[in-house]
Order: sequence, then C-alpha cells, then structure tokens
Amino acid sequence: MTSRLLALSDLHVGHPKNRAIIEGMPRGDDGDWLLIAGDVGEDFADIAWALGALSKRFTKVVWVPGNHELWTRRADAEQARGGERYQMLVDVCRGLGVVTPEDPYPVWAGPDGPATVVPLFLGYDYSFLPDGAASKEEGLAYAQETGVVCSDEYLLFPDPYPSREAWCHARLAETERRLAAELDPQLPVVFLNHYPLVREPTRILRYPQFAQWCGTTRTADWHVKYNAIAMVYGHLHIPRVTFHDGVRFEEVSIGYPREWEDRAQRFGTATPGAPWQILPAPEDLTWPVRPGVPEGMRLLDRSYGLDRAGPAEVFDFRGEVAEAGEDLVGVLAEQR
Repeated sequence: MTSRLLALSDLHVGHPKNRAIIEGMPRGDDGDWLLIAGDVGEDFADIAWALGALSKRFTKVVWVPGNHELWTRRADAEQARGGERYQMLVDVCRGLGVVTPEDPYPVWAGPDGPATVVPLFLGYDYSFLPDGAASKEEGLAYAQETGVVCSDEYLLFPDPYPSREAWCHARLAETERRLAAELDPQLPVVFLNHYPLVREPTRILRYPQFAQWCGTTRTADWHVKYNAIAMVYGHLHIPRVTFHDGVRFEEVSIGYPREWEDRAQRFGTATPGAPWQILPAPEDLTWPVRPGVPEGMRLLDRSYGLDRAGPAEVFDFRGEVAEAGEDLVGVLAEQR
C-alpha cells in the first residue's frame, strides 16, 4: 500500500469529544507520516498523552506548537512559562520519537517525494494589522475597543523575551539561519507551522482584528523563496485548501466540537478526525477557480463539502474563529 504524508491540527483534546476522536483514530498504513500543526491541547498532561497516542499509530510524527500548548493556565499542574515550557514539550516529543522544530529536518521519500519536511515554530509579531492601523499599539487598541482580544495576551508568556514579538523575531532569525544552512536546494519543501505563512487566509475571518495573532508578514515570500510544494497550518479552524503563487496551502484543523458538529449538521458530514493527505497530492486539486472567489483563493474542502457550496455559503465560514470563544477574551454581544 502507498505510504502517505498526512496532517492534522487543532486537536484540542481537552474537550472529551475531541479526545474520543484521537482515542478512536485508526493506525496509519505502513510508512505513513503524520504532521501536527499545533494546538494539541492546553494542559501539559493532555498534550503528552495525545502525542504519545499518535506516535504509536504512525511511522513518524512531526509536531509544531500552537499558541494553546504555550499557554500557562492556573488549572494546569505544569506552570512552566514561555521558552521553558516550549523546551519541556520538545523534551517530551524527543522521548516519544516525535520530530520537533528543534530537530534536523526529515526527508519524506514517498510518492511525489522526496521532499524536505520543515517544522516551524515562529509565533507572530502583530504585523497582520487591522485596516487603518499603523502600529501594534493601534491594532491592539482597536481590538480592545471592539472586544476581540486573543487569550494569548493573558496566558502566553514570552519569557525570557520581553515580548511575544521579540520571541517571534528571534525565532525568525534562527530559522532563516537553519534554512540557509540545512536545506538541500534540489529538494522541494513541505512547511508545517501553526500559522499560515501569508496573510491571505485570514481575510475571511469574521473579526479581521483577530489576524494580529495569526502570523507575521516577514514570512510572506517563504513559500516561493524556499521552493515549497505545500504549506500546512491550522489555528483558524477553517479547514480548506487555497493556492498562493501556485503553492498549495492546507488548513487542517479539527477545531472545537461545536464547530465540527455544526458542519456535520449543515453538510451531512461525519465526525472529523481523518487526517488530510498532503502527499501524494490528491487528484482533486485541479478544480477551477469559483465565480466570486478572489484570485488565488480556490476553496476545496474534502472534509466538509464546500465543493458543493456557492460562494456566499463559503464566505459564511468567516465566523468560525470568532465563535471559538476559548481563543478570545471577549466578543461584544452585538457582534455574536
């Protein structure tokens, strides 16, 4: 049987229904790899459990952190913060044989390969500014005024860096150094990151001010510069496929139960959990651009039936992130 490069993100196993998805996930075929684009959970013990369970089901698991893994909540028995918490997660992964952003980049040698899989931990620097904002300060002020503030502001600590953007910039510098030194220029790249490398996928958010916590403009050309054939991400809880400069971007979130249950009711789909296939590339990626959908934003959704939806229905999905309340400190009642 052909081995595959598969992907999932935003498992959020603190939710019993999502934990059940992971518990019931079948083993992959021999040779299958699983890429995990972050937000496995919030509590340290839950994250370790899920990574351990998945590492037994796939030949290789590659993980990058999301913002939720880096939260330090009072309810969590593990109170490590910032860089110390991240390093502890890396240590757990290494004990399980799970590849992290701190390890050598593995090469996928299956069908449509070889390709270098590059797990990234970059964070964000507030550069996805709301329209009309000229600085982080103005962007955050607008978020406060409108009641849309990411919980990271209270739960994700940048220690030992002075700010989350300083941590992001340090990660960018170190990652660019490694990419220059370690990539084989003859091999294409599959990027794995919690956030999209370009801003365009955030344009459909119901509350665009949330984009400030969704990446950095400094990676806008990486998919071209480093010869990417696919870019896998999560965070937005809007699973879909888009193309940017001819490169396939795949948002592979499971999301919160109320999100996937709503999709199941609207589109008659099953409980999510089957990983998305990245390589070999699925044949359905040849679908044409739909009328009314901006150039470069071809929407294909093998999981939730958006291939049957008209453009208006597609863009109704801009409510997905804002309704995922655990990422938001507050949303004004009139905006719900």
